[in-house]
Amino acid sequence: MNEFLANNRDSLIARCIEKVARRPKRAATEQQLKNGVPMFIDQLTRTLKAEQDNQDGISLQISGPSGGDVSRLSEMGLTATAHGKALLHLGYSVDQVVHDYGDLCQAITDLAFERDAPFSIDEYRTLNRCLDNAIADAVSEFSAQRDAALTAQRVIHENQQLGFLMHELRNALGTASLAATAMEIGNLTPAGATGAVLRRSHAAMASLISNALAEVSLKNKASGQQPLLSLAAFIADAKSDADLYATTQGCRFTVADVDPRLGIKVNHDLLLAALMNLLHNAFKFTHRHTEVTLEAYAVGERILIDVKDHCGGLPPGNTEKMFKPFSQRSDDKTGMGLGLSIARKSIEADGGTLSVRDRPGTGCTFTINLPRHSLD
Repeated sequence: MNEFLANNRDSLIARCIEKVARRPKRAATEQQLKNGVPMFIDQLTRTLKAEQDNQDGISLQISGPSGGDVSRLSEMGLTATAHGKALLHLGYSVDQVVHDYGDLCQAITDLAFERDAPFSIDEYRTLNRCLDNAIADAVSEFSAQRDAALTAQRVIHENQQLGFLMHELRNALGTASLAATAMEIGNLTPAGATGAVLRRSHAAMASLISNALAEVSLKNKASGQQPLLSLAAFIADAKSDADLYATTQGCRFTVADVDPRLGIKVNHDLLLAALMNLLHNAFKFTHRHTEVTLEAYAVGERILIDVKDHCGGLPPGNTEKMFKPFSQRSDDKTGMGLGLSIARKSIEADGGTLSVRDRPGTGCTFTINLPRHSLD
């Protein structure tokens, strides 16, 4: 068989390429084949030659014993693992790893039958041993690499979720701290408007922690129908929270009147957190002694909530990058770059969208777009 393989090497490779090409979304490339069929044919040929010359030690060194060797990979095992890893990186599934070696086995059998080339039972046993070891090593490496990649993705996702939680807790704590400071300086009573901001911030922190704990135990629990809220009352809540930040940043904060007939069906706490993220950004980047405005109104069947700042305009580049986790829109690296990503996810959960429009040389406008409802 070793002479047959050596003499028909090119024909066998060509047949394997043809078989591969017939499978959906699969084309054999030089990169894929490098540690696959050609290398396997060469190693199988050398294994058979070593056995023919009664050099069993060399045979096992090349292709390994029956059942493989868990302590040390053979030469064939090393190239098989490289082949399995390559197929994973090329985006193929584990069954393709098996198919590649199965194609070669069928190609050898078919060509031997066509050319009436008889093989001994021992040679077939060696062929099966080599195929078994190569497939096992390739599949094992493919699975190990795939599992490692999935684990890495899960860690990234979990880190982002943790970052989201910490970001929102920090925002709520910041609001509570400002409210507490304002109450101390102004000798205000807890029953007043500033006290309400403090209580709402504490409630938001408690809600974030409760939601995080609930998500751990009930990740797949479906959310119910959102309540109908007054848009005017919602904007009033945002104004109460944001007034403190505007004063701290030394800028004017203007809130337009809202039609009292307009309603929204949203998760109040999540949408308020999203809107506060936008306002925090506006106060952070707008030039001192300029203005941040908040306006909520209806256009057709949609509710639009605009946050306008005077930051001087957005930096050049794709504005969509601003909404990716851990992206930051300027040289100011305070924070984690999660606010806009969190805001967009919260808004999308209520069937809305979040977009940004640049006003070059002046500032930018972030717009929350939600389904319109009526309180009538």
